[in-house]
Amino acid sequence: MHVPYALMTHKSAFVSIVGRPNTGKSTLINALVGEKVAITSHHPNTTRGAIRGIITEPDFQLVLVDTPGLHKPKTTLGSALNQVVSESIGDVDIIIQCIPAIEAVGDGDLYIAKQISTFKSTIKICVVTMIDMGKENELPQQLIAASELAKRAGFVWDEIVPVSAFTDTQIGLLIKLLAKHAKEGPAFYPAEMRSDQELELTISELIREAVIAELFEEVPHSIAVVIDDLSKREERELFDIHASIIVERDSQKGIIIGSKGAHLKDIGTRARKEIEKKLNSKVFLALHVKVIPNWQSDPKALSKLGLLNN
Repeated sequence: MHVPYALMTHKSAFVSIVGRPNTGKSTLINALVGEKVAITSHHPNTTRGAIRGIITEPDFQLVLVDTPGLHKPKTTLGSALNQVVSESIGDVDIIIQCIPAIEAVGDGDLYIAKQISTFKSTIKICVVTMIDMGKENELPQQLIAASELAKRAGFVWDEIVPVSAFTDTQIGLLIKLLAKHAKEGPAFYPAEMRSDQELELTISELIREAVIAELFEEVPHSIAVVIDDLSKREERELFDIHASIIVERDSQKGIIIGSKGAHLKDIGTRARKEIEKKLNSKVFLALHVKVIPNWQSDPKALSKLGLLNN
């Protein structure tokens, strides 16, 4: 029997996605939303804010909150990132904890699970990520380990779902399960929105993704990006963007720029392609590299960069 749209029960939920660094949280949220709303990298702690991705169907809306990886902080920035996670967990309907299929469950996972356990009425889902990268015969053991993790933390998962964001394996199933556990409620965002992230922040993140793509060791964590100017030319479909890449030391500035500016040029080319996809427009992108000594541990610098709430 066909149910008229006006009579359909609408459901909605806020969903927080948590986990250790590099457990596939950002890749998962992009797969669930169906487009890139969070940057990804092989470096841990790439995500620095609570990024919301939005899934809207006629009968439900899911607001997904991608969070930084919980870790033992070494800087003021690290402490601020952990605070972002704590705030994101505190007021949601569903919490997803990501556990990679290719790594043993450890103390970091247990620490997060114990935090999750304090929210008694919140739906708790364990997503075993990266199943395409592991051996098929090892997955059952990882599912058992995930179940034991919850028991050690004092609760039972409402769902355990193995997925691959890379191959879209069981992504549709996960969306159905999230919708099943959502409560009756309104849509919070227009149907066409896929993220609530401001445009300047989205662009700065795409530039940062391009910067850290080929960097190693501590340098990626020393990178921040600020949009100095963003404007659209009236006479044609073209955006002018001027941005500053922030580093902590002169030696890092040299690495970013490269010999005769070659590396900075490559960064600009890579970033511009992603920004043009997002804006559906041609882009003129000018990048500059600035040194702010030890900005990760400087509260004033973090505030100016928008990475620390006053």
